[in-house]
Amino acid sequence: MAHELGLRSTATLVYGHGDGPSDWVRELGLVREMFDRTEGFIDFVPLPFSHAGAPAPSVDATKPAIRDSRAVHALSRVMLHGRISTIGTSLRGLGVADAQLMLQSGASDLGRTAIEETIARSTGSHHGLAWTPAEMRSMAGAIGRPAQELSLIHI
Repeated sequence: MAHELGLRSTATLVYGHGDGPSDWVRELGLVREMFDRTEGFIDFVPLPFSHAGAPAPSVDATKPAIRDSRAVHALSRVMLHGRISTIGTSLRGLGVADAQLMLQSGASDLGRTAIEETIARSTGSHHGLAWTPAEMRSMAGAIGRPAQELSLIHI
């Protein structure tokens, strides 16, 4: 396992594809258990399922309800407390307004910009692919949240 070799990663949870609160609790419990064994996760990002690019018809052909997104982010904050302090939100998957709401619901990170973003695009996201640091600071500042640019160390 990569974590046992000292490599770190992001844990994710795709939600909104026929799942519900009991599923989220179970999956977050597994993330927590893996962290306790390896301490290998540096952050956690809930990802809303998008049916648009799915290879098979979705159980629910709409994006997850905003109340579900808020619940997943809040539950993540509570269940991962003391283990994973950075709870991200999918700016590309949710869009600006909903990602800002997630920052008020348990998330602490708007996410990272990526040169070659493929996950959200492959699932049909229409919320943009890249934002400048100034645009991201503005998004956070608009809801009274401080913004800090993090540099990532590449191994």
